[in-house]
Order: sequence, then C-alpha cells, then structure tokens
Amino acid sequence: MAFYQMRLITLLSLLVVCFFSNATSFTQGTCQTKQLTGKTYYVSLKGHDYKGDGSRVKPWRTIAFATFKAEDTSTIIVAPGIYQGEVRLKRPFKKGLLIKAEVPYMTTLTNNARVLAIVSKAKNITIEGFEFTHTNISAKPLVVHIDGYGKNELKNITLKNNIFHDSYNNDLLKINNGASDINIHCNVFYNQGNSDEHIDVNSVQNIDIADNIFFNDFAASSRAITNKSSSYIVVKDSNGNEDPFLGAKNINIHRNVFLNWQGSYGHGFILIGEDGKPYHEARDVKIYNNLLIGNSSISMRSPLGLKGAKDIYFYHNTITGDLPSNAYALRVNKEGDNPINDNLVLKSNIWSDTSGTIGQGSYQKSNDFADVFFNQLDSFSMVNNLIYNGGYELPSSIFDKVSPSDDEQLIKGNPQLPKLNKIITPVWMQEKRQFAEGSFTIRNAFLRLVMFYGIPVNKKIIHTKYTFPLIPNKDIMFRKRTSPHSIGAYDINHDGF
Repeated sequence: MAFYQMRLITLLSLLVVCFFSNATSFTQGTCQTKQLTGKTYYVSLKGHDYKGDGSRVKPWRTIAFATFKAEDTSTIIVAPGIYQGEVRLKRPFKKGLLIKAEVPYMTTLTNNARVLAIVSKAKNITIEGFEFTHTNISAKPLVVHIDGYGKNELKNITLKNNIFHDSYNNDLLKINNGASDINIHCNVFYNQGNSDEHIDVNSVQNIDIADNIFFNDFAASSRAITNKSSSYIVVKDSNGNEDPFLGAKNINIHRNVFLNWQGSYGHGFILIGEDGKPYHEARDVKIYNNLLIGNSSISMRSPLGLKGAKDIYFYHNTITGDLPSNAYALRVNKEGDNPINDNLVLKSNIWSDTSGTIGQGSYQKSNDFADVFFNQLDSFSMVNNLIYNGGYELPSSIFDKVSPSDDEQLIKGNPQLPKLNKIITPVWMQEKRQFAEGSFTIRNAFLRLVMFYGIPVNKKIIHTKYTFPLIPNKDIMFRKRTSPHSIGAYDINHDGF
C-alpha cells in the first residue's frame, strides 16, 4: 500500500509542477508545435480542390492539393473524417508548412498501399495529429514513407503527435535513401507487418526519435500473433553508395517507451545494423532516457542488438521486467560481410528483473546478461550500471566478452521498480475518442507508463557519486537533470519526497 501511495504522491507533485512551472512543461515534452505566422487554409471531405479557395467556408478536398497551393509559413487544417488514397508531398518550403488535424486523431489517412509519401525535395514540413493505417490485409507495402531519392535534398520533416498502426505489409514508417534532419516526436506505433519494423531508419543522417510509445497488440486489431514481426526500430544502411551516406549516422533514440513484445524470437526492441554489408551500417547512435518494459511472455533475442555497428552509446535507460530473451541486455554479432562491431558504451543504465530469471537458461527465460562473442566486438566500456536479478547471482560466461563483472562501478541492489501487473496497451479507440487505458492524448498515455512503471523507489542506490560524460540534459519526463545525478531514465531528484 505504501508503494502505491508513493506513486500517487508522485503523480500529484507532477501535476503541481505542471500548473506552476513557467518553463516548457514536462507535460508537453517535444509535443508542442511552434505556430506559423502565415495564412491558414482548410481541407475537408466536403470540399473541392478546384472550386474551393481553401477557406473554412470553401475548403479544398485533398491535402496534396492544399500543399501545392499554400504559401510558405502557412498552416493547413484538416477536418475530421476518413481520407482514402495516397497523400504525396514533394514540395520544399523555405520557412515551413504545418499540416494539422483539426481534432487530434480524428482524421484518418488510410490506403490499401502507401498512405503518406514524403519524397524528392520536400523540406520544412510538419505533420501533426493524424491517424495513419492500412485499409485491409491485402495492402501493398508501407504505411508512411520518407524517401530522399538518394539525393540528400529531402530535409527537416517532423511527424508529431500521430498514431501509426496496423501495417499489413512492411513497415509502419520507413525513412531512407539520403533523407536527413527528420524528427519523429510524440507518436504511438503499434502492429507492423511480418518481418518488418515500426520504424526502418535506413541510410540517413540526423534522425531524432523522441517521446514516442512503441508496442504491439495484434489481438486489439483482430490479428493473430504470428511471431514473425521484427524489431520496433532498426537503424542500418541497405544500399551502400547509392546515396550520399555510407552508413546511417547521428541517430538519437531517446525518451521513448517500449513494451509488450509480440515479435520474432530473433529480434528485439532496437536493432542497429541488419543486412550484413561490408561496412558499418550505423555509427554515432545514441540511445538514452528510454524505458524498456518486459511485460510479455513472448521471447525475444535481446532488447538491444548490434550487427556491424560503430560508436553506439546506450546510457541512462531503464529496463524492467522478466523480459524472456536469449540475452537480457544485448546481443552483438557480425552478420554476413560486416566489419567487427566497435566502440560500444553502456553507462548508468538500470536493468531490473525481480523474477531473478537472468541466467536461468530456458527458452522462456533469459540465458545470458549479454550474448557477445570475443571476435564480434572490438572496444567497449561498461560504467556505473545497476543490475538486479531478484536477489540471485548475476550470470557470467567465459564465452561472452561483455559481462556484469566488467563494470568496476557496478551497483547492486533492488531499485524497487513497480511490479508489472497486466498492462493495458494504449490502443487508439476511435469510437470512444480515447486510448484503451483511459488517456485522451498520446502525451498523457506516455506519462502514465513512465509514472506507473518507470520510477524506482530505492532512491539511495539510484544516486551516483560518479560524474561522467554522456549525462543527458533532461530525463525521460523532459525535466532538467539536477545534481546529485541519478542513473536510469527517470531523475528522482524531482519527486518532492
């Protein structure tokens, strides 16, 4: 009872901060959009592209036509309804264009093939508040595609506060072929196609993936669990020198929540590299301030995987739950013609399995802490992490290069993260205008997951006397981190008790 009283106190204190803070509030994170100064135009299913003028009284019929007609710094407001067919955007804007659903999540863009294509020289476009989904099980590949056409001219695209769900063929979102400076903020992703991902980040640079929720719940969409879907996020380079970038570079994956694994045993939440190319498929990838929840009984390979990657920084993350897997923390291996993986940094993370199944070795439990053969990884460092195995000894293997004993500042003890009782996934319920667990916005659903499953009670062992580089300026709640620093995704200095 004391534990849940503490959770309630924490919730109330956060709400007080929300009302009295003069700074950008954690209740918004990166979810607020800067309003543009130009004209406002309107799109409606009742409108007409050639007979309309884009006003509220005489709206246009399609987003593509509105984008063609709108001036720089304009805002396009799209009325609620179900819009069928592909939306294709390729126009560059010097200062910006905002395309926004009039009522968040009540405007559905759907198709039996690609739903939204942002291609060619498109630039400085923000898309906010929509639901994207395939129409039926016979759909052709992809839901949303950001395609740079291999020319490095597509830049500065932001997808914010949208719902991406139920691809029946390929990824929910693919970003590839030389695109750069792409922001994926405050969205929900669930239920991709078999053998594919929520987000495929492929031969691109400067990608920021923050404040999103990733999960699968196939039953909620009347789909079978095939155990064939792949990682939630993959970062790689499939096409070599066909675009200006050799290897995806400068990718930030931070302040996200991952949960409810229902995929293949060979994959996990995040995979860096995949296609066995003779070069590092990804480099300079920073993964931090994320909450990874092991609430599923379905086994994965490992929550983090590396295949031909270099300069990968995994820090200030919180991993909690049973998380049945071959390796509880990570797997590193060479695929095909990959060069050896190099420079992996594991710092100030919390790994907590209260069931004590790390090292148990059965199919449904975690076999190793890390699965890394010596010839698969060159340099690495492991500093100031907390690993809790329900009071049982931590596993160690002479065959694995990475082991808990490699951390000379290893923290032992129970961080007292919440028990993972049956979690209701935030599936969008259009008819009720809310998410299944009761939230009305993506940000509220995100905050609920963090506050109920990501806050450690054992404050004493979470604080660290060590100071290192790679301390994020903000924590998972978008609050400024303060000293004395705490490890994991959530900064406990803000709790108020």
